Amino acid sequence: MKADPTHQVKLLDVADLDSRAAQLRHQRAHLPELAEIATLTAERTALTDQVRDARIVVDDLTVEQTKADREVEQVRTRRERDRNRMDSGQITNPKDLERMQHELVSLERRISTLEDAELEVMEALEEAQQVLDGLGIRAEDIDARLAELTTQRDEKQAAIDASLTEVQAARGPATEGMPDDLMALYERLREQKGVGAALLRARQCGGCNMSLDASELSRIRSAPADEVIRCEECQRILVRTDESGL
Repeated sequence: MKADPTHQVKLLDVADLDSRAAQLRHQRAHLPELAEIATLTAERTALTDQVRDARIVVDDLTVEQTKADREVEQVRTRRERDRNRMDSGQITNPKDLERMQHELVSLERRISTLEDAELEVMEALEEAQQVLDGLGIRAEDIDARLAELTTQRDEKQAAIDASLTEVQAARGPATEGMPDDLMALYERLREQKGVGAALLRARQCGGCNMSLDASELSRIRSAPADEVIRCEECQRILVRTDESGL
């Protein structure tokens, strides 16, 4: 392929712009905020499930405690009623009195058992509530951090997008007047290699950074100025200038 040497040199400007654009896109896609946002978002999703489960435990224990409180209160009420009947002298039959005394003993044991169960439920509820509260605090912290990171991400992406717009705007003028066949080759190589053209500087390819051997340098040195040279190693277009060391 033939191309005017000035067009070949101009191709380096296009390559620089494309390289800069690729760097900006990579930078935009790999902002440190993005990784932390992804990690925190996953944690927040898992936390939502944990909060739901913890709330179910708290609700169940609350119902259980209400039931335990009610049972204790019912037995206490019955005990007080029987005591009042005995103390008021309403029970005069010795057998009835003895039966009621036995019943009071049974009620005391029942109250003790229910109070122990009630205490266990209260302790379990307190512990479950602490777990739920801790999860809620963590969720609030994550939400606050996500809001902060989102703002930082948006600001950085906006700045990168502005730079990318400038680079893309400069590419049009840089490609004006370029031969179609040269640009077609460049674009194909750019898609394959990321960089389609590179400067031959000090006998080294600027694309793959490989030094050219003597025979390759001799071939390039003898090639016409308008011949489009390709790097044998990476196949990129090699642009010759005064810096090439030929």
